[in-house]
Amino acid sequence: MPPKRRYSAFAIARETLRQHAGWDRAWADRPMKPRYDVIIVGAGGHGLATAYYLGKNFGITNVAILEKGWLGGGNTGRNTTIIRSNYLQDPSAAIYEKARGLYETLSQELNYNIMFSPRGVMMLAQTEHEKRGYLRTAHANALQGVETEFVGPDRVKELCPIINIDGPRYPVLGALWQARGGTARHDAVAWGYARACSDMGMDIIQKCEVTGVRSAGGKVTGLETSRGPVDCDKLGLVVAGHSGHLAEMAGFRLPIESVALQALVSEPIKPCMDVVVMANTVHGYMSQSDKGEMVIGGGADGYNNYTQRGSFHHIEETVRALVETFPMISRLKMLRQWGGIVDMTGDRSPILSTTPLGNCFVNCGWGTGGFKAIPGSGWAMAELMAKGTPGSLAADFGLDRFREGRFIDESVAAGVAH
Repeated sequence: MPPKRRYSAFAIARETLRQHAGWDRAWADRPMKPRYDVIIVGAGGHGLATAYYLGKNFGITNVAILEKGWLGGGNTGRNTTIIRSNYLQDPSAAIYEKARGLYETLSQELNYNIMFSPRGVMMLAQTEHEKRGYLRTAHANALQGVETEFVGPDRVKELCPIINIDGPRYPVLGALWQARGGTARHDAVAWGYARACSDMGMDIIQKCEVTGVRSAGGKVTGLETSRGPVDCDKLGLVVAGHSGHLAEMAGFRLPIESVALQALVSEPIKPCMDVVVMANTVHGYMSQSDKGEMVIGGGADGYNNYTQRGSFHHIEETVRALVETFPMISRLKMLRQWGGIVDMTGDRSPILSTTPLGNCFVNCGWGTGGFKAIPGSGWAMAELMAKGTPGSLAADFGLDRFREGRFIDESVAAGVAH
């Protein structure tokens, strides 16, 4: 297949004169072959990034990415796009900082505008306990080489003038501030990786449900799908909240729970907020999109479920908290609401690991913070699948840590684990 035409201002001008009739499909729609060297199940951000770095870093391009629904239709298209790396534990900070660094140049690398916006991320400290926790994280980040700092209430107000730092229940005592954090366009991340994978000759097979995992001699040999059987040498399971279901097909269990995480956006308004603010004590976070919508989210549901619809009690809980912190939003109308199915581990850290089934690898457990990790996750997972053993980024995130008690506890540093 010939390489894709590069996107540029000149290409747009040229196609304008041609009534935009000369654009190629962003990624090819090819039939599924009977065999691949590698199959990735899950065409979300993590799965597509894994496939991309398998090709870019290791030259493995006989790859299929299978998706039950449509590309990027899972959690990749159902999140609030926060990108940061100020985590407490060393393994977490390393992989999230790798991802944040890759995000900075991803548009240029993929020749696709992912709309990365390093506007800065602020995590409010609204109790003395939370302030001490963030000060500890700031010191840890300094040792890890992650640029972050703890700032006082006056600096918080300067960075975000619409905030109320003297709230009646929880006044703002300061914030953990990462100036090089920010947001990106979630759909564009998936589309950019998909275009690059297709350009390398990889097959993206949508509306292809996996119905069974075949094995022989303790190793994976292929899959049964709604489009027929397909063989492979290596298999990667990258399906977020459905990881437990796929693992059961492969004959093992995962220490994860699947719950819905809800979010909503308001009607669009004029620009009023150019940073991301997370308020974990009152359980809400907010940023403003390029279209002017206030992007709002809160905590995960308190019970296991697979729903992608929101519920009114979460709207009430989250908006109540944010109206106290941002009084000016009290008259806004909600535009739309959604939910994503997140996969939560006990220590709120991911799993990038070999499995009891030979040549079968799993990437899951990102909880509510998966979007920010996509490039770093794909980089580490590709190395794991190509070499059969984890590199430095993935080494601490194996399944064996749960058996050995080597937890990577991010339940505090992650706040609500976003």
